[in-house]
Amino acid sequence: MTELNSAVEQARALIDFKRYDQARALLSQRLAEDPGDLRAWVEIGYCHLNTEQPEQALHAADEALKLAPENPVVLTLRAQAMINGPNGWRGVEPVLREAVRVAPDYWKGYAMLADAVWREAVMRYAQATGTTDLRGHDLSGVLREAADLAAEALRLGPEEIYAHEVARWVAQFSNNTAACDQLDHAILRLDPTNAEALARQTQKAAEAPGVKAAQAADLYATGLAAAPDSAEMQRGLDQATYRMLRGVRWLALLCVGFAGTGMDLFAVEGKVQRELPLPLGQRLWYLVVATAIWLVGALLRYRRRRAGVRLNVQSLIHRRQWARIVLGQAAWAMVCAVLIAEVPWTDRLLPQVLFWAGLAPTFATVWFDRTKTR
Repeated sequence: MTELNSAVEQARALIDFKRYDQARALLSQRLAEDPGDLRAWVEIGYCHLNTEQPEQALHAADEALKLAPENPVVLTLRAQAMINGPNGWRGVEPVLREAVRVAPDYWKGYAMLADAVWREAVMRYAQATGTTDLRGHDLSGVLREAADLAAEALRLGPEEIYAHEVARWVAQFSNNTAACDQLDHAILRLDPTNAEALARQTQKAAEAPGVKAAQAADLYATGLAAAPDSAEMQRGLDQATYRMLRGVRWLALLCVGFAGTGMDLFAVEGKVQRELPLPLGQRLWYLVVATAIWLVGALLRYRRRRAGVRLNVQSLIHRRQWARIVLGQAAWAMVCAVLIAEVPWTDRLLPQVLFWAGLAPTFATVWFDRTKTR
């Protein structure tokens, strides 16, 4: 008996290392020898679930139920197989209520039942109200049973992440932001690399009032260092990085404006315009000021960013067309600014053309491409 049980133990270890095919082969051999091994049916059911084979998982759960019809672990396995099947969460509630009935002290039964109940309640509410956008709707009334079930799951499994995740979904649809924050912090205490909770808290910090693009980029880069596979945080980092690049364009526009001011390109009533061409010293002084603007406004700020942000700047330029357009506009504006300030012009007509050529194309898209940051 010990030798036979060791086969299931070995399969369990293989499942922990995500070597599902090897575990399934070992469990199939074990079940061929003893079809009455309940634990082998449960473990092979989870192998099928993890390899996206819900029908085989459902079969394994049904075989296990024949052996132990009131086993809560088997009932929750069957519920998970149903959820991963073509009907999703529909029809799974009776199975989970049975799991809670036979094992009132089993946290997972309550957590899964709360998950099923809140989804069904939200669907019924959406159908009754005819709305597909539930943002801003307070569903605390219709989610009362789900909230109670989630609270019981947390009481029975205070260290279980899934119980916290279900409770957070219920709190989110109940518009309970304080509870959402508390549950996110609890999830991160249990699992500091939890991608979803980390992404939510990082986004909240990055979108807080007064947080600039560079600070937001650092926050997302820090979050990605802990959860590198988070698509949400990568998207947030891309948005913050693009906002930083848009800021570079404003530096170029400032240089164009400064060049135009230095030449007195446009006559002002009551003021005598500078005589052209400008002295060499004045033209060289413009380069000093423009260099200071770029050092303080771009280079130093860029150098202070996390390595992840600096790498993402380069990556975004290669991946996104608008990032390249923004840099191209900044470069074009700087070319116009340098030509205006450094060429010893004797007439203001051509510098005026360059001035508007540097400003107009950029200003034409400044507001248009703002949506690209969202």
